[in-house]
Amino acid sequence: QVQLVESGGGLVQPGGSLKLSCKASGFTFSTSWMYWLRQAPGKGLELVSGMFLGDTAIQYTDSVKGRFAISRDNAKNTLYLQMNSLKPEDTALYYCARDMSGRIRGQGTQVTVSS
Repeated sequence: QVQLVESGGGLVQPGGSLKLSCKASGFTFSTSWMYWLRQAPGKGLELVSGMFLGDTAIQYTDSVKGRFAISRDNAKNTLYLQMNSLKPEDTALYYCARDMSGRIRGQGTQVTVSS
């Protein structure tokens, strides 16, 4: 059974940083594309970043390029998202997912950027 458990969200001031984690189980994590998506209040799911096999293939949506960094530790079956220079518009529920549509995703972790 696929399980994805996100953690690391919280309340942060604009310009601050957070690092999200996603612990995966129930599938072969090391050879899987993995994604971060987010859903802001009143909006649909947005693909933030995706990663495959280390740094051989990494994608970012334009609004987070240069501020967010995706990484993974295959030995720990864990996906990360380092978020720097956070803006109020980054406020959302963040999910990790096995597919870019978010059909198979965790329960999410809330990120709120506010002064």
